[in-house]
Amino acid sequence: MTEINLVQSMHASTKRNYVQRVVEHDKAESATVARQWGYDYWDGERRYGYGGYRYDGRWRPLAQTLIDHFGIKPGMSVLDVGCGKGYLLYEFTQLVPDLRIAGLDISQYGIENAKEEVRPFLKVGNAVELPYPDDSFDLVVSLGVLHNLPLEEVFRAVPEIERVGRGSSKYLMVESFRNEREKANLLYWQLTCLSFHSPQTWAWIYDKCGYTGDHGFIFFE
Repeated sequence: MTEINLVQSMHASTKRNYVQRVVEHDKAESATVARQWGYDYWDGERRYGYGGYRYDGRWRPLAQTLIDHFGIKPGMSVLDVGCGKGYLLYEFTQLVPDLRIAGLDISQYGIENAKEEVRPFLKVGNAVELPYPDDSFDLVVSLGVLHNLPLEEVFRAVPEIERVGRGSSKYLMVESFRNEREKANLLYWQLTCLSFHSPQTWAWIYDKCGYTGDHGFIFFE
């Protein structure tokens, strides 16, 4: 199990006013709306989530990095747990011909408004019970999902991800903190987190769950 922070540079490219999110609006009300995972979260006002989540090609470099790191070849299969609108999976298909893909997300709105090319391969579901047989995929990724679960569900979801992936070709990414400043910024900014842990605690959780893949974090610097 290796820590590789593949998403931090993408995350850091967006400037955030952490305190403003707390003082400008009713943060509790915004979080309640966000956790409905509907229109407001994806395409409504920024106070509720993304503020408009549209395809812009930003996921292609990450897809290429994952392809190179895990040796993904034509004919292989990739699952994205928490796929949202399917943009990362779409980039996989553009970079690797004849790739078999699947995506799962808790948001019906996200699936219904996913990129048209990959929408037939996506379904609504929960990470704690993946609807796939054992050893189904050559690569399983889950980005920014596990921290949205309560701890008891994290301990259900991680073994599920381990179960459906072949070997150690898996990659998990969550929001985390290395110091008090990053923890405060995360608390100010987040809308949907239920599990707040340091990198050391996340590594302990993964180990207890028998996870064998790689993992990474984004930090609110």
